[in-house]
Amino acid sequence: MSERHPIIAITGSSGAGTSTVTRTFQNIFRREGVRAAIIEGDSFHRYDRRTMKAMMAEQEASGNRHFSHFGPEANLFEELEGLFKTYAEAGRGRSRKYLHNAQEAEPYGQEPGTFTPWEDLPPDTDMLFYEGLHGAVVTDTVNVAQYPDLLIGVVPSINLEWIQKLIRDKTQRGYSQEAVVDTILRRMPDYVNYICPQFQHTHVNFQRVPVVDTSNPFIARDIPTADESMVVIRFAKPKGIDFPYLLSMIDGSWMSRANTIVIPGGKMELAMQLIFTPFIWRMMERRQRVLGLV
Repeated sequence: MSERHPIIAITGSSGAGTSTVTRTFQNIFRREGVRAAIIEGDSFHRYDRRTMKAMMAEQEASGNRHFSHFGPEANLFEELEGLFKTYAEAGRGRSRKYLHNAQEAEPYGQEPGTFTPWEDLPPDTDMLFYEGLHGAVVTDTVNVAQYPDLLIGVVPSINLEWIQKLIRDKTQRGYSQEAVVDTILRRMPDYVNYICPQFQHTHVNFQRVPVVDTSNPFIARDIPTADESMVVIRFAKPKGIDFPYLLSMIDGSWMSRANTIVIPGGKMELAMQLIFTPFIWRMMERRQRVLGLV
């Protein structure tokens, strides 16, 4: 936690919808004039695409069929924790980009699936914003979750998460159904051990729940739309959250528990704007006060 150099982290598994949350925050940052250092979680993978494929084949040949991007062996957990620690203390750190496709890779003159060189973060940012798989990961040797001032989990119901991944990977990345299913099965132990436990550390969780039949996600032809979903928003510490205001502003919302509000799926971005804009105001006010700017 750092008043001088705050950190916001969005954590969720592949296909969970964290990129959508990131766009919402970028809109808030733009509107409020916040200079944020944006960190992509994929940049802390240990291996580029070609090397990862080779490592997976090597691990499978030795009997390990569960080597995945979700686990510690394929990621730089220590470096991620080091970035959060250094930024919280001094507003500094180093980052790089993972180039997912040809469009991202072209400006760098590199192949897709590779990393750009490590570079220093800009020296004058107001906060650090992380979006990826491991923003709240805790292991025997690493505790990333202790540093963010605001930790947000994005956790669709599991069948919806699989539908989103299946359709995205088949239509946008050209993978076969069998390849995507194999990835889901290979990742399952790491999903249970390194993804799910993060959501006990998050301050706010957003869980999209479809209200249409997703009993067999492996035969779904489309992703349930926002209007075919509800979103469950759980606050770890509801003190200070103005639930009556949220209920009045979000049509169709209701409270399911003392710390949980349920909203129509199409209102998710509105809810994020209403909930997180005041958080960012307070972070900026504390930062300016500590720096003697107010």
